[in-house]
Amino acid sequence: MYEKQHTISGEVQLSGKGLHTGAPVTLTICPADENHGIVFCRTDIAENPSVRADIENVVDLSRGTTIAHGEAKVHTVEHILAALAGLQIDNALIQLDGPEPPALDGSSRLFVDAIRQKTTIIEQKANREFYVIDQPVQYTEEDRGVDLVALPMDDLRITVMVDYDSKVLGPQHATLIHIEDFVAEISNCRTFCFLHELEALLNAGLIKGGDLNNAIVIVDKEVPQEQLDHLSKLFNRSVEVASQGILNNIELRFSNEPARHKLLDLVGDLTLLGAPLKAQIIATRPGHAANVAFAKKIRSLIKQKKITRKFQQNHVEGFVFDIQAIQRILPHRYPFLLIDRILNFDEKTIEGIKNVTINEPFFEGHFPGNPIMPGVLQMEAMAQVGGILLLNIIESPQDVWVYLQGIEKARFKRPIVPGDQVLFRIELLALRMGICKMQGKAFVDGKVVCEAELTAGIIRKTP
Repeated sequence: MYEKQHTISGEVQLSGKGLHTGAPVTLTICPADENHGIVFCRTDIAENPSVRADIENVVDLSRGTTIAHGEAKVHTVEHILAALAGLQIDNALIQLDGPEPPALDGSSRLFVDAIRQKTTIIEQKANREFYVIDQPVQYTEEDRGVDLVALPMDDLRITVMVDYDSKVLGPQHATLIHIEDFVAEISNCRTFCFLHELEALLNAGLIKGGDLNNAIVIVDKEVPQEQLDHLSKLFNRSVEVASQGILNNIELRFSNEPARHKLLDLVGDLTLLGAPLKAQIIATRPGHAANVAFAKKIRSLIKQKKITRKFQQNHVEGFVFDIQAIQRILPHRYPFLLIDRILNFDEKTIEGIKNVTINEPFFEGHFPGNPIMPGVLQMEAMAQVGGILLLNIIESPQDVWVYLQGIEKARFKRPIVPGDQVLFRIELLALRMGICKMQGKAFVDGKVVCEAELTAGIIRKTP
């Protein structure tokens, strides 16, 4: 894998129809500066709005990956993104005068060929940033048999396994051992669908630009001649079932071409992370929705690690923030800093510890001879844990104040007394327009001692 960033030396242009929209489009791949990333530009819309190829910009996953920013939307970005990833191009501006890159032959190969034939891939001075997986990351959908896992590895290796419970398209797998093998082994593998899906896709307003030259159509059930005649009229060509169990439009380039195309799609969708991965990825029955959910889980882990490194100077197994790190994060100080340790957190949940001792200043008056942690301070401790959760959500958290604005459904199940270790578990319920709502529970010895719904306001600090 390249250690330096790369772009291209000149412009590359391709034209055709979008696979799903059917709209004619001319796409131009342009060079870009270091750290620019991959950005799409809709030249057919006033002021030429841009959409960064980023996982947070995904808005639709209906038979393809669609990204958007404001009024600008780009459909089916995975094939062009896979081509750029396979060639290890980090920085490019992709101009297009329509809503979707051209389908071409349904693979990434024609994008790859155009780049290699019409321009040169050039090294830039800046180093590439890699997302290095140092612990397993897994995404699973048990009901659909979907499973994607990333394991530690000092390179990128991907294995994809598919099984559609079909007599024609049986279990298949495909492996990409090195990203340098993408061009020869994966890039020319075309998209596919089952014959029984064709009419449904057309009725759903999809594959308007699809024809029998840019997709493999798999026939896994007996087809009446009347249906073949109907398809012949629909696609304006003779349609028959070939011996391999596919329509007679094209021949397979590999016996496992469908599995290889699923791998191609995964490479394209993972490009939306914004940095190349170093990991071994094993994917069972992946699809665009699962790919994007998996990528978001990886992004969350990487972001969490960056935050942890920023505040936690010495990494220790078993927790993410010690008291020194917490003091770097929260403005609270004695006697109002009520959290001792953060065990773990991600974008939706966080767990923190408060060790309650007889030396707490509030026990002097609450109550003499019967020390009980005040309920209002239990809520405050819960809110402080929730404030740390927002680190993983808010841009530039050092520039905001977080104020507690509401407490609802508060319940106190049993007193918290000296000697208790309180585990606070907070879950993010909603975040909108600077208002955050969280569900919090506190546990002692595994039993709930209090719970509440908290509302907090996020206010920008004034200069």
